[in-house]
Amino acid sequence: MLRRAGLDPDCDIHTVVRPPGDYGIDLRRLHDGSIDAALVGSTMAPEAIAAEHGWQVLAWVGDHFRIPTVGLAVDPTYTDPDDPAVQAVLRAHRRALRVIHDEPDTTVRHMRTFLGRHTPDEVRAHYETFIAPYFTTDGQADPAIGADAITAVTTELGVPATITAAEFYRTAATTP
Repeated sequence: MLRRAGLDPDCDIHTVVRPPGDYGIDLRRLHDGSIDAALVGSTMAPEAIAAEHGWQVLAWVGDHFRIPTVGLAVDPTYTDPDDPAVQAVLRAHRRALRVIHDEPDTTVRHMRTFLGRHTPDEVRAHYETFIAPYFTTDGQADPAIGADAITAVTTELGVPATITAAEFYRTAATTP
């Protein structure tokens, strides 16, 4: 993704790793010039932030990988995917997906609680552009898109693919 934007991640950047969450600190550092770029979460509506400050969005990670980032994952070496507690979380997750998919006004109202600096129109535009087209009520990932993402990452890093999308994504749930 960085190479597509004309940057060599091995030579052109110095990475500062921080825990995610307070993207405001990154925005302040961009504004004061102490950093040149930041990777911020999609909850920030990058296009709106960039327009507000006159910055340029180099890339949208979702356009490169095209994998919705909301899901339920368990490591089966520690947690049985068929455990009743996991199945209860899965049912709650599917109910939430139905709200996201079927009740845009409710979803946008909730999104405004964590996108508080954005106008209602900006939050709705974020929902319509980055969420509505990609969320389904079945909770299933598209293995073809996952396979493309795995290939893109392993090719970029020059490492062999040690897992397939079919192995990574569980496409059938035990409980509806």
